[in-house]
Amino acid sequence: MIPNVAEILVLYYSVGGSVKRMADLIASGITRVPGASARVRTVPRVSTNIGSEKAVPDEGAPYAELRDLEECAGLALGSPTRFGNMAAPLKHFLDGTSLHWQRGALAGKPACVFTSTASLHGGQETTLLSMMLPLFHHGMLVMGLPYTLPEMNATRTGGTPYGASHFAGIADDQPVTDAERTLCIAQGKRLAEIALQLTK
Repeated sequence: MIPNVAEILVLYYSVGGSVKRMADLIASGITRVPGASARVRTVPRVSTNIGSEKAVPDEGAPYAELRDLEECAGLALGSPTRFGNMAAPLKHFLDGTSLHWQRGALAGKPACVFTSTASLHGGQETTLLSMMLPLFHHGMLVMGLPYTLPEMNATRTGGTPYGASHFAGIADDQPVTDAERTLCIAQGKRLAEIALQLTK
């Protein structure tokens, strides 16, 4: 952790790239807040073929370690939707945090969630809510997006009060809209600002 800087963990799983793009936008929002920095991490696929996943990804964010959770001042958690729920690789990582739960290592830290779906009504809100549940169990302070942001009412694709979201399309080929982009950045900024207030 960088001295005198609130380091926010942006932890995500992405297959087609949409959630990764959102993670980068949220990280951009975090770094726009003086005194805050973003640590971007992902998780490996869950596979029944033992040893099929490389220990280090070829490109992009490194794989998360449990110490990333311990060291963060706040957490942004992102996943594509899987039948209205978070993807198994992210759930698998969170299932391994029992010792952190026992120690209260995340209690009192702010957190937010974000998601991307292939269809417009493909479970964005239920996925966001499913990601909140383990964060509540950890005692984290879970926050959403307020309707004071004009894009919350203007968006015609993604964007919910539960967290940033994106409509990616069946082929994962829909670009992040201006409203979705603004909401991702705003969510990152809001998380960083609250984390800084809590660490004072």
